[in-house]
Amino acid sequence: MKILVINAGSSSVKYQLIDMDTEKMIAKGLCDRIGANGFFKHETSDGRKKQVEVAIKDHVEAFRLITEALTDKNVGVISDPSEITAVGHRIAQGGSLFNKSVLVNDEIIDGIASLIPLAPLHNGPEVETIRACRKAFGKEKPECAVFDTSFHSTMPQKAYMYAIPYKYYEKYHIRRYGFHGTSHRYVSSHCAHLMHRTLEKMKIITCHIGNGSSIAAIQNGKVVDTSMGLTPLDGFMMGTRSGTLDPSVVTFIMEKENLTPKQMNDILNKESGMLGISGYSDDRDVTKAEIEGDPRAILAHSMLGYQIAKFIGSYVTAMNGVDCIAFTAGLGENQPGIRYDACQYFKYLGIKIDAAANNRLIHGNEGRISTDDSAVAVYVINTNEELVIARDTKEIVDKLIYASAPDKTHVNPEDV
Repeated sequence: MKILVINAGSSSVKYQLIDMDTEKMIAKGLCDRIGANGFFKHETSDGRKKQVEVAIKDHVEAFRLITEALTDKNVGVISDPSEITAVGHRIAQGGSLFNKSVLVNDEIIDGIASLIPLAPLHNGPEVETIRACRKAFGKEKPECAVFDTSFHSTMPQKAYMYAIPYKYYEKYHIRRYGFHGTSHRYVSSHCAHLMHRTLEKMKIITCHIGNGSSIAAIQNGKVVDTSMGLTPLDGFMMGTRSGTLDPSVVTFIMEKENLTPKQMNDILNKESGMLGISGYSDDRDVTKAEIEGDPRAILAHSMLGYQIAKFIGSYVTAMNGVDCIAFTAGLGENQPGIRYDACQYFKYLGIKIDAAANNRLIHGNEGRISTDDSAVAVYVINTNEELVIARDTKEIVDKLIYASAPDKTHVNPEDV
């Protein structure tokens, strides 16, 4: 069974084709700058590549480019689009409507669209992408929606509620939802596997540190708290996002600068975080400036390590202990300094970092970075959100195939 995984934005579509017999990626790519003179990139697992600058009118055109590349005589990996069994879509916001992955139909599309006000930059383009995919592959091709928020749906009310008038929760569903759920789900499960322990008997704190970042407290396989809230702006400082701050900072700046809500939203989402403090949004530039002695770059990294540590510490309290802390995503997997700085605040917990292992585990290498005598294990895990989406899609499709089979005792998904 081959599953096409789609991660769509307003002007881009990332994709991976995964062979579920081996759970290996066989091709991946990106359609970028949709709606303008765009860029298309395709790469196979054996190293064949295609890169072109091309006008990409809309998401329907993007899917045409994707299917052509997948079946291309030089860089293709399938002979016909019919070899793709199903399509799995990453959806940012499932709200209170979706606490698990679902098979897409008209009602599901309407439900995802109804949540656009909670995630206008994500859900709108994702709905458009699902519709474009249906045009490209036909409605008979199974499509599944996998939600960033669903893994966090196990949070108790005391964790997800905000202390604002209750009527706004009832009227507008304002609450903490959390994001990066597919990443936190994969990392916690894989970490337990590497430790040869049962996830349902562990307390794990997963740290997804990238341009967008979040931390989750996972107890017995269930999320009990997470740092992102109603939107991905909440939590600790990120590449260009401010993270949590005193709400009066927002109103104060708006009044002093005579800003509209949209202008203030842009400042908090696009001009703050590492960029706002150091002047750089790319951590490689921040690191270079820090090495050169730039005080603002030094401050930015110091703030980031401190804020990560504060969230980890609060989640240790929330779970009354921790068995493992796992770092993942772009910075979590590739920035030893950030991992080391954050963990230095937990000497009181008996955490000890193996400096050599910490420096070695970058660029695709994963494993333990704490010493053998560390009271709490610390790991670097390479996240794989696409595989989570593909697995959920396969599970849904397998059930669909089983339900429609005349003889439900012997069903081979490849026969469908």
